[in-house]
Amino acid sequence: MSIDADGAHILIIDDDERIRDLLARFMVKNGYLVSKARDAAHARRLLAGLEFDLLIIDVMMPGEDGFSLTRDLRLSLSTPIMLLTARGEAEDRIKGFEAGADDYLPKPFEPQELLLRVNAILRRVPKDISKPVPPRTLQMGKFRYDITRSELWHGEEAVRLTSTENALMRVFAATPNVAVSRQRLVEELGQGDSSANERAIDVQITRLRRKIEADPKQPRYLQTVRGAGYLLAPD
Repeated sequence: MSIDADGAHILIIDDDERIRDLLARFMVKNGYLVSKARDAAHARRLLAGLEFDLLIIDVMMPGEDGFSLTRDLRLSLSTPIMLLTARGEAEDRIKGFEAGADDYLPKPFEPQELLLRVNAILRRVPKDISKPVPPRTLQMGKFRYDITRSELWHGEEAVRLTSTENALMRVFAATPNVAVSRQRLVEELGQGDSSANERAIDVQITRLRRKIEADPKQPRYLQTVRGAGYLLAPD
C-alpha cells in the first residue's frame, strides 16, 4: 500500500472503460478510494455531490475534452488535476498547464510512475485538519458495505453481489441519505433511458433489498422516496 494514500479520494475521468477500470483497480490496491466518470458531464454530476482529493483526466475525450474541462473546473475548484494524453508534445503540455493542470503524463506510462506522481502531488497539498474524513464503510444493521473494496459483509461473512448490484451500491454509497432517481440509476448503469430499463432498476432494487434488509418488504435502509427514486440510509 502507498504510504501517501491515507484514504485520499481520486476521480478518474476517461471515456475508455478498460483504462478506467485498470487505473481504478491499481489505485485501490495502493490504498486510494476511487470513483470513475466516463465523460465530462458524468464527472460534473459526481463533483456536484462529492469532494475529491485529486482528479485524473484524460485529454482526448469525445465531446468536451480534458483541456476544456480542466479550464472550466479551475474557475471554481482548487482540487489538484493530472492530465493523461496520448499526445506528449511540448505544445500540448504547455496547453495543459495553462488550463490549470498540476501535472501532465503522456501515454503509454507505467502505473507505478502514475502512482509516484499522484503521491508527489498530494504531498504538496496542505492538509486541511478541519476536513471531515469520508467514511470507508457503511453500516446497515448487521450488514457492512466496504466502499473502498466494493464488498458487502454480514458479520465476518462476505455476501456475494452481482456486478449490477455492486454498481447500485457504489452509486448509493457515493451520496448516502440522498435520493437518486431511477433515470439517474439507468444512466449510471449504462442501460439507456427507456421506461423498460427503469422497471429493470426496480427489479434490481428488490433483489438488493433481499441481501441487505431484515425485512425486504419493509425496507429500513434502501428506501423508496415517492417521486424522487431511491435512497440509502445507513446507520
